This record gives sequence, structure tokens and C-alpha cells, in this order.
Amino acid sequence: MSALEVKGIRKLCFELLDLKDAVENLCGNSRTKYLAFLRLACKSRQCMYFKARHEYRGSPISLKRLSEEVVETEHGMNELRKHISTQGIVVQDLMTGVCHELDEWNKASGGIQEADQNLENCELKDPLLNEAEDQEMLFFENVDVLLAEHKVEEALEALDAEEKNNPELKGLGDNSSIEPSSYKSAFLKRKTMLEDQLVDIIRQPVVSALELKKALSGLLKLGKGPLAHQLLLKSYGSRLQKSIEAFLPSSPCYPETYSASLSNLVFSAISLTAKDSGLLFGDNPVYTNRVIQWAEWEIENFVRLVKENAPPSDSILALRAASICVQASLNHCSALESQGLKLLKLLLVLLRPYIDEVLELNFRRARRLVLDFSATDEDLPLSPRFASPLSIFATLSDNLLSSSGMRFIFIVKDIVEQLTPLVIIHFGVNVLTRISQVFDKYVDTLIKALPGPSEDDSLTELKEDVPFRVETDSEQLALLGTAFTVAEELLPMVVSRIWNALNESKEAGNGLVDSIMSPANSMIEPKDWRRHLQHSLDKLRDHFCRQYVLNFIYSRDGKTRLDVQIYINGFGEDVWDSDPLPSLPFQALFGKLQQLATVAGNVLLGKEKIQKILLARLTETVVIWLSDAEEFWGVLEDDAVPLQPQGLQQLILDMHFTVEIARFAGYPSRHIHQIASSIIARAIRTFSARGIDLQSALPEDEWFVETAKTSINKLLRGNSESDTSDLDEHIIINDEGHIIMNEEVVSDSDESPSSLSSEDTLESFASAQMDELESPGYSTDPES
Repeated sequence: MSALEVKGIRKLCFELLDLKDAVENLCGNSRTKYLAFLRLACKSRQCMYFKARHEYRGSPISLKRLSEEVVETEHGMNELRKHISTQGIVVQDLMTGVCHELDEWNKASGGIQEADQNLENCELKDPLLNEAEDQEMLFFENVDVLLAEHKVEEALEALDAEEKNNPELKGLGDNSSIEPSSYKSAFLKRKTMLEDQLVDIIRQPVVSALELKKALSGLLKLGKGPLAHQLLLKSYGSRLQKSIEAFLPSSPCYPETYSASLSNLVFSAISLTAKDSGLLFGDNPVYTNRVIQWAEWEIENFVRLVKENAPPSDSILALRAASICVQASLNHCSALESQGLKLLKLLLVLLRPYIDEVLELNFRRARRLVLDFSATDEDLPLSPRFASPLSIFATLSDNLLSSSGMRFIFIVKDIVEQLTPLVIIHFGVNVLTRISQVFDKYVDTLIKALPGPSEDDSLTELKEDVPFRVETDSEQLALLGTAFTVAEELLPMVVSRIWNALNESKEAGNGLVDSIMSPANSMIEPKDWRRHLQHSLDKLRDHFCRQYVLNFIYSRDGKTRLDVQIYINGFGEDVWDSDPLPSLPFQALFGKLQQLATVAGNVLLGKEKIQKILLARLTETVVIWLSDAEEFWGVLEDDAVPLQPQGLQQLILDMHFTVEIARFAGYPSRHIHQIASSIIARAIRTFSARGIDLQSALPEDEWFVETAKTSINKLLRGNSESDTSDLDEHIIINDEGHIIMNEEVVSDSDESPSSLSSEDTLESFASAQMDELESPGYSTDPES
């Protein structure tokens, strides 16, 4: 080949290379301008659409015309895209053909242009690689267009498909020290751009649930699970906060139910978040724990809002609102357990201080109202079921007694009615304890209204000022009847709702009940609670009996005063042998008990149990006092004091007589029998130590029993026309110096409705007859 031909070929090669550069520049400019045109076209299309929609709203013809124009524009853009793609293919074919011709020429020429070998190797090799590079460039251009048009789903699909199909992109998540290629860097850049767009969508103030889930799914596909879950919690938390802010201004309009509505908002949001988290992220423990932590924070905020927006804690509205809140919240927590969220314990830990505070302040208010005897209770809406048992005391002490009892029941009933079932299950024992404490305070106030012991100055607390005093027997019995009626009849009816709920919870034994039942609740028994009430009643009854007996013992003078001299001086052998009777103080005790039994029969009508317990305790108090009277026994045990057998006989007969009073009246006598036996044994030891012959001084045991029974009959059938001597107006002494009972007994208070009955005194004391009396069962033997 001639030098001229070689020179021509070289010239042709240089021209072809120049043509290649020109084509590349043309393609680059065309692509850049095309992308700019697409962005401008998209924005113009959106602007035209919204402008036309604004200007021609409601005009179907204008919207149709606009739609047609948009379709035409898109068609034009597609044609332009095809044209540019065709031009690129023509140029690529031309360059490929030239390279092929050059290869053939080089093989034929056998080593031409050695001087330009480096240039040829460099510049002729590039066209072979341009096909792959162009494919990559077209891919990135397509992704850029999709990102520019905010078509995140299509862009995500394109990136995902490219990553799966391109070996170079596999293992993108690996932390490799190798410098990534320009292609990989460009790919990662597009992924970052897509991630930013997805985050922007999620963070928008207003985004639909569907768009939110799509954006979160996109982040998951990009391998950004932790970020997606964090944004999920933030988004749902932000929505919940907006709902709460919109609701709170209306809470004062619904003071009782606002807490339940707030609970619905919070726990519904927690449930929805947990559900969507499970659907998007599966059962991954990491994400589940994050949902639980987020839910716990929201519950803490919920409890804080409940406290801040609640009515005053000492009001009944606050108790009702708190109860409804607990009921609704615990039900929601029970439902959430099926989604793997165990929030019951946390909720109870957070709510317990608030519930305890509301209960404490409500019961403080209850104590103030119960102990305010000056308040008028004309409008207490008590049903006859609760009011009728107390109405029999309504005319005593200016209605203060019955009013106080009704007020007590009304206040406690009002508190119990505010409690919902789940509140009762978990806080019922707390409520029962507080009710018993209020009853204790109520009883303490009633004790202060009773007359204080005349010779017991140590009880200074009973001398405090009280709203009223009860002086007469009928008033005192009405006071006792009110307390017993409240404790034994009305309170059990009021709290039956609590006991029923607790019993049902024990029988259920599953689910929510097991989750929230505390050991204290599971151990409480009705009998234990009633025993506490009974202890308060015993305290009231014992105070009444003590002051009544001490008044009976110390307020009398003369022969009827219970004094140790009775058993020292005696009545003489003639009197004892001719007609032995109990000593005058014990005859007076019998008369006083008969009088009190008659009053009790009227005041405590229909409450025979209370009457018998009260009279038994009164009799028991007498023998207890005698057993514990150290001054009494000190005189008897004094060696300087002479003792006679008749004194021992009289003391033993008095004890037998006391026991027979209890047997005859039909009330419990076992404890009286035990104390009397103890007194007899001590007296026998005392007299025996002084040298008195017991065998000759004491008759058989049966003699004392029969004498005591005969004495009761004599006192009941005594002559009512005898002199009244130094006893009170209801007890008189006959000509033989024995006490008999006045049949024409008058009321201890002319104004009291509980006047003594005019029926025969044989029937007023007790229904038992002499032939029904039990055998004594005890002996005067000191060894017994």
C-alpha cells in the first residue's frame, strides 16, 4: 500500500474520531435538555391542571378539554423520547461499523501505523464499552425522571430490579473498604434520594394511611427498617397528640365520662400502632419491644392528663370519673394482650396512687358529713328499704339519731354506687376497709353522746362537747339500736354489691381477673369484715353497760347500794333461816333489768337478738365488776374484819341469783356462770381461811338454785302496795324488807315514745317460764 493511501486512511480515522466526539456531545446535550424539558413539562402539566380545575370547577367540558391536552402533551413527549432513542441507535450503529472496518483493515495491512498504536488501542477500545455505559446512563436517566416526577413506587421497583440483576450491585449493604465504582456510587446516590423522598412523605402533616404504609414499605425495601419503625411510631404518636389536643377543651362538659373517652383515644391508637407494626415489620422482638416502650410512654402521659383534667378529688364526680377510667382502661389492656402487649401491671401501678387519693379524699368528706349531726337531711333520697329500719328511732333526740344513721348509709351507698366492677375487684378491699373506719368514727361519736361513768374520771375524752346527749333509757337504747341496725342490717345490704363482685371474680378465675387480683383481695372474707364492725359495736355496747352498771352501783344510797358491808354484817340468822332472799342490791338489779327489758321491748321492737345480748352483757358487767373490785375483796380479805357464815351464804346466793336471772330471761349465761363460779370459789377460799366451817355453814348446791328461782317468783309476784322506801320510783320494798316490782311503771321520760309497757310484768321481762329453766351445772364446792 502506498504512502498516499496510508495517509488517507489516517485522515479518515481522525475524522471518524471527531465525528464520535461530536455525536457524544450531541447526545449529552440532548439528554440534558430532554431531562430539563421533562421536569418543565411535568410542572407545567400540574400547574395547568390545577389552574384549569380552579378556573373551570364544575365544568365537565373544560375538564375534558384539559384532559385531552394533557394526553396530547404526553404523546408528544413519548414521540420525542422515541426520536432521541432512534438517533442514539443510528450513531451507535455507525460507530460500531467503523470500528469493524478498522479491525478488518488492520488485519489486512499487517501492522500499519505502529507509531499510532497507543492512540488506536485507547480510542478504538472505547466504542466497544459504550454500549454498557449507555445502558447504565439510560437507567439512571429513567430513575432521575421518576424521582423528578415523585413516582417513588416506580423508582423503587426500578432500583430493586437493577440491584437484583446487576452482579456489581450485589452486597451493597456490606461494609467493604474497597472504593466503590462510579456506577455503584451513582446507584447509592439515587437510593439516598429516594429514601429522602419517602421520609418527606411520612413526615408530611397530612398524609393518608395508605400513603404512609406505602412509604414505610418503601423504606423497608431500601433496607431502612429501624428508620421506618421509628417514623411509624412518631407518625402515630403525632396523630394521637393532635386528637388529644382537639378533645381536651371539651372535657369539662363531660366530667364523668371524659376519662373513658380519653382512654378510648389512647388505647385505640396503641392498638392500631401495634397492628400496623405487626403487618409491616412482622413479629420481630426488637420492633415489638419498641412498640411496648412507646405504648408505656403514652400510658404515662394518659394518666397524667387524667389527673390534670379530673374534677376535684374529694368530689363524688371524681370518684365516678376515676372508676369509669379504670374500667375502660383495663378492658382495653385486656384486649391488647392478644396483640402481645402486656400493659396491665404498668397501668395499675400508674393509676393506683390516683385512685387511692380519690378514695381517701372522698372518705374524708364522708367522715365530715357523717359526724356533722347539725346537718339537715330532709332530702336524702333513701329508698324505704334503707330508711324504714331506722324510722322507728325518728322521734328520739330531735331525730338526730335516725338522721345520723340515714346520712351514714346514704353517703356510703353513694360511694359504693360509683364503683365499676373492675374497680371493685381490685380496690374493693380498700373500700371496705375505709367503710369500716368511717363506722368506727361514727361509733366513737355515739359513745360520746352517752352519759359518762360517774366515778371514772380517767375517761376524759368522753367529756368532749358533742352535738347532743342521750340521758334517758329509751334514748340510750335508741342510740344502740341505731348503731346495731346500721351495722347488722343496712351496711351488709349496701356492700353486698362489692362482695358479689369479689365472689364472681374468684369463681371466674381467668383472664383479666387473674391479672389484676391482688393477694389481699383474694384473702378477704365477709366474716372478717363483719367481725371488725362487731368489734366497734361491742365497744359501744360495753361502754353503755359499764356506765349503766356503775351508775346503778354508785348512785344509790342506803340498803340498795352494793357494798361489802352486806357480806360482813349480814341480815341476821333469823331472817336468813325464815325467808332467804338475794341481797337488796341484787334485788334492785333484777328490778332494773326488768324495767330496762320493758323499755327495750318498745324501743327495739322486733330486735330481740339485740335485746338479749344487751341484757346479758349488763348482767355480765355486774359480776365482772364484782370480780375485779379490789377494794371489795381487800375488805373481805382483811384479817381485822370479822366474817360471818351468813355473809358467805348471802354472796353465794347472790351469784346463783344472778345466773338464774340470765337463765330465766333466756339470754346467754355461760360466761356469767363462769365469772360467778370464780367469785364463789374466791369467796369460799377467803372465808375458809378465816376459820369458817364450810360443811356446817353452806347448804347443798341444789338449795341455792331453788332459792334463787323462788326469789325470782317472789319478786315478780310481790305486793305492789308496799312502801317505796329508798329505791327509785320503779322499785319498792315490802313490809318484810324485800324488793318487789311496781306494776304501774311509768316512762323514764314523759316525752319519750318508748314508755314502759302496761302489760303484766310477768310477761314483760322474758318469755321463758320457770319450768323451762336449765339445771345450774355448777357447785359451791371450792374444788369444783
